[in-house]
Amino acid sequence: MDSLLKHIVDMTGHRDHTMLDISVISAVQELAGAAQTRVLSIVTVRGQQMVHSRAIISGGGAARVQALPDHYSAGALLVPGAELQACLAQHGLLAERIGEDGQRTLWLPIWIGDKADTCLEIVHGSAFSSDTLHIIDGIVSVYRNFLNLLDYSERDSLTGLLNRKTFDDQLAKMLRTAAREDMPLPQAQERRHRFDAAEKQWLAVIDVDHFKLVNDKFGHLYGDEVLILIANLLKSSFRANDHVFRFGGEEFVVLLRWTSLDNAHRIIERFRNNVANHPFPQVGKVTVSVGFVDICMSDAPVVTLGHADQALYYAKSHGRNQTCHYDQLLSGGQLAAVASNNTAEFF
Repeated sequence: MDSLLKHIVDMTGHRDHTMLDISVISAVQELAGAAQTRVLSIVTVRGQQMVHSRAIISGGGAARVQALPDHYSAGALLVPGAELQACLAQHGLLAERIGEDGQRTLWLPIWIGDKADTCLEIVHGSAFSSDTLHIIDGIVSVYRNFLNLLDYSERDSLTGLLNRKTFDDQLAKMLRTAAREDMPLPQAQERRHRFDAAEKQWLAVIDVDHFKLVNDKFGHLYGDEVLILIANLLKSSFRANDHVFRFGGEEFVVLLRWTSLDNAHRIIERFRNNVANHPFPQVGKVTVSVGFVDICMSDAPVVTLGHADQALYYAKSHGRNQTCHYDQLLSGGQLAAVASNNTAEFF
């Protein structure tokens, strides 16, 4: 009982997803005597559900994080087993597979509402007793509740996208890892790919064109519906490893992971065209303007965001419904940097 209480206190003391993952697998591993416990992320790539291990503990070893790579290398994402696929399709709470050697693998999807982005996987040499399953169920319930609380604090209540506070944290993290020599490179093939000088990380600022007119003409309920539908288009248009945020009002921000300028522009244009071609109920046609810039480690966050904002302003003041790249505007003479320092750049 003391050990169980210790683990619950540890789990409820975290305000970070990574540490919460470490706490839950450590608790299950010790209290259930499992051979191995993992936290799996469930992602959808091109319509296919895939899983990735984001934290693991084996035997008597220490729990460790397994970060999702910026490029989906071979083996990084796996198709879930038939048992887990069926469980997810039926919104089930438990799936189990018994191997030829008698080893059992137990999957416990973590449902928050009608969505499961996380799953616990527990490997054990024999069937768990009813008491052990009861303990595991209690740990999972605490874990689910705190995941829900963390998710609530990090997401915008209207659109479900990540919020401004989370954006600040993620941008700071990307700026810290923008220098390629600091990036972890576990595989030779990944290393060659990662050091492609043409690939960078990008920040895109998106603004809904004439959104005030939508609210004035159709009312705020329809305005909110437009924002929700655009949020859905953002989630379906960008890649699974990109991060999408509602920045405030009708403005959104996307952080794109390592890719080339041409590919970043193509991905952003795909989203812009998806919005322009989408029939919005009652409102009809809606468009967005986008400004984007590469994320440079030497720049402060306010400078990076300011450059993207300048490109966005140019797009909105030159016809709207278009995508503008900051550096291309500079090189083309459409923008001119007058002066700069370590915290801001003036135009």
